[in-house]
Amino acid sequence: MNWKIEQAQQKFPEVISAAIIKPQLIYNQNQLVAAVVEAKTFQEFLAWQKQYRQDSLADAFAQLRQLCAEENYTIEIPTPPTLASKLNK
Repeated sequence: MNWKIEQAQQKFPEVISAAIIKPQLIYNQNQLVAAVVEAKTFQEFLAWQKQYRQDSLADAFAQLRQLCAEENYTIEIPTPPTLASKLNK
């Protein structure tokens, strides 16, 4: 359900109870300002965020290489012509 900020303040226990079923969106002057979600969903988000914030681009490529190896994929990335000409000099 969508709530105006004043409604959410007045019916806070209802907002919390409803959040167990689905996220409750809170608006101020037709602009989304908050969302109330069940604690488990928020904890899962925090775990996901922690994992992906710490991964570097190199880590992402390492994970991709690992997945490709597990699935027996081969990836050929063509060398751009300008780089190839520089490498051949």
